[in-house]
Amino acid sequence: MSKITRLIAAAPLLLLAACASVHHSPSPQLAAAQSWAVLPFTNHTETPFAGEKAQSMTAGLLRARGAVQVREYTPAVKNDPLPGEALAPSLSEGLDWARQAHVRYALTGTVEEWRYKVGLDGEPAVGLTLQLWDVDKGQIVWSAVGSKSGWSGAALSGVAQNVIGQMLDGLRIAR
Repeated sequence: MSKITRLIAAAPLLLLAACASVHHSPSPQLAAAQSWAVLPFTNHTETPFAGEKAQSMTAGLLRARGAVQVREYTPAVKNDPLPGEALAPSLSEGLDWARQAHVRYALTGTVEEWRYKVGLDGEPAVGLTLQLWDVDKGQIVWSAVGSKSGWSGAALSGVAQNVIGQMLDGLRIAR
């Protein structure tokens, strides 16, 4: 195969790689059999329920990676400042709940982008952060940042699932 043929064959892969960015800290060895919780994600977007969607996807993907006991913290709604958007509980409230529930690891996050870009193509775009807390120690033991945009016609949920999955690939979960 000539160099030009190889370059042409690799071009689509290079374009796809340019659309995603994931960075994470080194992960400690984590036990899948320990109890896990996914706390509410903070939504810094204008998209209603983006935090809840990201939280639910993260919990499902964490289970798919071998975590056996995964619970989602869904506190009672305190107030409703805008239609369809409740105020998220504080991180300390979520961690207190995790301690009381005897959870070992608590995963939380922030949604920075969750939308279709405006324009003719309307590409989906997602950006978020994840933080894993060791509840017993009261400290963050792992974190990740990721963003991805998709092609026009791609589903926002598919792009989100892909980037969250790439982020969680950085966790070392022993089965």
